[in-house]
Amino acid sequence: MNRMTSGSRHSSVHPRRSSSLQRRSSSRSVSSTSAPPLTGPCIDTGHDALGGRAPGTAPDAHGSVFDPRARDLARRAGPDAFAQRLGRYDAAHVTRWTVRDVRSLGVGLAYLLPSFVLFAVFVFIPLGRTFYLSFYNTRATGAITTFAGLDQYVELLTSATFRTGLVATVLFAVYTVPVGIALGLVLATLLNQRLRGINVFRTMMASTIAISAAVGALLWLLLFNPSLGLLNYVLSRLGVPGPDWLIQPNTAILAVAITTVWLTLGTNIIVMLAGLQGVPEEIYEAARLDGAKGFRMFSRITVPMVSPSLFFLFVVDTIAVLQAFTQIHLLTRGGPVDTTRALVYGIYLDAFQNFQFGYASAQSVILFLLVLALTLLQFRFVERRVHYQ
Repeated sequence: MNRMTSGSRHSSVHPRRSSSLQRRSSSRSVSSTSAPPLTGPCIDTGHDALGGRAPGTAPDAHGSVFDPRARDLARRAGPDAFAQRLGRYDAAHVTRWTVRDVRSLGVGLAYLLPSFVLFAVFVFIPLGRTFYLSFYNTRATGAITTFAGLDQYVELLTSATFRTGLVATVLFAVYTVPVGIALGLVLATLLNQRLRGINVFRTMMASTIAISAAVGALLWLLLFNPSLGLLNYVLSRLGVPGPDWLIQPNTAILAVAITTVWLTLGTNIIVMLAGLQGVPEEIYEAARLDGAKGFRMFSRITVPMVSPSLFFLFVVDTIAVLQAFTQIHLLTRGGPVDTTRALVYGIYLDAFQNFQFGYASAQSVILFLLVLALTLLQFRFVERRVHYQ
């Protein structure tokens, strides 16, 4: 009897327990299927996001559990960071980020607009116009007459005058760029010493950066004067007859190169001095402990450490020399016998004295391609030897 009573008791209890357990499991399955799972990383609260939760916590809209303090920190970090913490972006967050992004983009474009207008008016539009005119014949007024195609380019490449100008340009660059960079490095090394009053000498050596090419060319025009010039006076005191610097073909290109080196010396010194001051002193101290000194330290430490500055000056000075005009115009006017008739000066003569704008435009295109090719070659081959820290 007792067994039956106890058995009936167990039979009366167990069905209710089983039904309650079934209801709990079904409610859990419904809640797990109704809310989408968390698709990204959630905040670590020390509890399982899908299991039990600490007192005072509640599931979020997506069914995951977060600590309110962590949720507040995420909200303070911004709506985007909070959305990333939730693991998904809703429409409000995406819209809010887009509006802010567009607003920032508009402000940036407003600041860039004046520079873009200047570049468009003075660079992009003239460049496109030059390419366009190089394929046409023009009148003296600049009006287009007939389509020439590639005839002007063929005429240029077969012209003896153009080849003479190309040779003069190459010689001018060879005389100017290496000498200017080497002299700037040597002087910057001397000016990098810690001596009393060294800032005065730095200012004096870098003062050429404040002198325009026209003023500098006129100063050297007086120095190269065969009768009153200082150079010939010094040579005569040494017993050497002074040449006619700007009249003789052998010295005219040299005189223009000397003037250009002097004009670029200030910039070269400033750039090289900045590179030298960026070299850590500990490297020199370690080299001295190893017994290095003098030229060995200069060639093995200084030159490699300032190679980025050397490469920068090599590229910039090459472009500047290929575009030099003022000193050639004021000193020699392309003579004598076209020995200083560089490509830029030839473009000036054909455009504004012979009024052949199409022909001059073709020369400008060739000069542009030459500068571009040399720059790419410098980055392709010379930059390999640059040691970046």
